[in-house]
Amino acid sequence: MSVSEENSQRLSRLEAKKERLDQLRPFPSAVVNNIRESLDIEWIHSSNSIEGNTLTLKETQMVIQDGITVSGKTLREHFEAVNHKDAIEYIEQLISPNYTLRERDVLNVHELIMDKIDKEFAGRLRNAGVRISGAQFLPPNARKVPDLLEELIDWVANSQDFHPIVQAAIFHHRFVYIHPFFDGNGRTVRLLFNLLLMKEGYPPGIILASDRKRYYKALKDADQGNLDKLLELTLQAVTRSTDIYLNNLEDIAGDFAPISDIVKEPAIPYGQEYVSLLARKGQIDAYKEGRVWFTSKDAITKYLKSKGKLKN
Repeated sequence: MSVSEENSQRLSRLEAKKERLDQLRPFPSAVVNNIRESLDIEWIHSSNSIEGNTLTLKETQMVIQDGITVSGKTLREHFEAVNHKDAIEYIEQLISPNYTLRERDVLNVHELIMDKIDKEFAGRLRNAGVRISGAQFLPPNARKVPDLLEELIDWVANSQDFHPIVQAAIFHHRFVYIHPFFDGNGRTVRLLFNLLLMKEGYPPGIILASDRKRYYKALKDADQGNLDKLLELTLQAVTRSTDIYLNNLEDIAGDFAPISDIVKEPAIPYGQEYVSLLARKGQIDAYKEGRVWFTSKDAITKYLKSKGKLKN
């Protein structure tokens, strides 16, 4: 898979941040637990929301942390939240540098995701054809699914030449293409591709609910052989989580602020719209919280220097 110049730059910046993050290990448990708790709730909410779950972020937190039943929400939506939390805990137990993806783990993750929702097919490969609404392809015949899944798992074990981020993006698309289950494929693959990333020391890449349209468009592009947008989304997601870890562990959270605030600085020659474009394209260090992009004055200064608009 060829990587675009923009994604190569994103990858280089992410690697520099991961190196900084690795230098901070071992992490203080109290700080890390708070970060994980916050990211897990966001992960659960976003992954379920992409599939149509209507629980808000706050409601998801209430269901997970307080065991509260939210009025007006279906029982399935509650199960989806609780199940996803159990599945995250399961993959976290698997993480180790020497871990190799196994079919049993794929089935176990799916079983956890579909617990109390679909007892008949939870943890079982589909045995009939399916159609995906809005998709531009027909998933493979059910008889081919076991072999295709085995081939994909073997590919993961033997694709060390790929950068872990690139490998995870390719795995993500191939799993969606195989569509091994009747239901729960999206939630399952977003857990498994993060398992691949987390075992390599990256924080989880959370595809935000607000990026749902971009995500589905990226998967459609991948169906046509262009994985560039899916890789871009993956890089942005992992970079965002890495920034959150760094901002807490390095105690530099004050350096990052909403772009609308940063552009008010006299030294910043750009407006909010242009800086937001730079953030979305990954040309400056930035991360997204909900619908708001955050960056720093230092990130824009580095960009200006790289373009020769500021003396070193």
